[in-house]
Amino acid sequence: MNDANDLISFIASMSGEGNLRVEENLGEGFVRLRVSEAERRQAKHDIQHVEDIVIEMLRNARDAGAAHIYLATSKEEGVRTLLFLDDGCGIPTDMHERVFDARVTSKLESMKMDRWGVHGRGMALFSIKQNVREASVLTSAPGLGSVFRVVVDLSELPERADQSTWPQAAKDEDGVFVCVKGPHNIIRAACEFSLEERRGCSVYVGTPTEIAATMYAQAVSHLDASRLLFIDSQQELPVVDRLGYASDAADFIEIASEMGIVISERTAHRILAGSIAPLRSVAERLLRTRGPARSSGKVDLSRDHRGLKISKDDLQAFSRSMERGFAELASHYYLTLSGEPKIRVSGDKITVTFPVGKEE
Repeated sequence: MNDANDLISFIASMSGEGNLRVEENLGEGFVRLRVSEAERRQAKHDIQHVEDIVIEMLRNARDAGAAHIYLATSKEEGVRTLLFLDDGCGIPTDMHERVFDARVTSKLESMKMDRWGVHGRGMALFSIKQNVREASVLTSAPGLGSVFRVVVDLSELPERADQSTWPQAAKDEDGVFVCVKGPHNIIRAACEFSLEERRGCSVYVGTPTEIAATMYAQAVSHLDASRLLFIDSQQELPVVDRLGYASDAADFIEIASEMGIVISERTAHRILAGSIAPLRSVAERLLRTRGPARSSGKVDLSRDHRGLKISKDDLQAFSRSMERGFAELASHYYLTLSGEPKIRVSGDKITVTFPVGKEE
């Protein structure tokens, strides 16, 4: 047995640890697996269906402190794409790839036990990554929430055949709402999670278009217009609010694309005009209740929704005239421009921001 172990060690030194699955040969057909191989096999076992991914990602967002979680789901030619957007604590840029490594977690001092078991071991994202075609962080930053994309080859990881039927909810013998009837599909996974966590976070499930319309309606209902005046980029906003920064359809399409949502110009115009109704949360729909009042989304037909368009040459000329106008004010208060005036054309408004420095 010592000779066998010596051989294993020699091969490991020559080929690298990643190419060797066995740590020790115990004889008589028994071996001790390396930690990396044991983790990989456990990860393959943890995720058996697409619905398992949904539960794990929802738990992940909850543990990140999210109050709102949006799941945009689509299927094309045997491939299921899942987008998870949340307003949780976010992830630093240098951790966007490393969060998918085994045993990497931000929950050093705490683990959460829920109906699905223990969460916080740093294995959920690793398990998902091992079972899908793609799992990635599209955008995230501390305090700004996250967008995850998961792409699944359904020939390798199956899902329930019926992905359109909603379950029904009824009270159990303890008076608690639970899901009854219906297939155990993606919708039901979201419903079961929502019922379990409905006092802590709201979950929205729909197509990418429906999710975009919902996030836009919610963003414009609470974003303060004066706050937007002091923002240079939508990247400064939480991910779930960024669509509210869009000034026109082209802007909307670009912002949505950065979050993995691909929509047409016609669809963008419809969302901006309020003709695509926002979704109710999963719990509200399941229990047939209404959440807090939101913006009605009614369209003012007298308003021109095409947005103001100004040519690049005219904007540059306008910027130069603003610089000249600023010069007189600057002379009275010992100010200097630290850059060119920033001009933002939004809807039927023109906003000019002067980056100011003080003279020594």
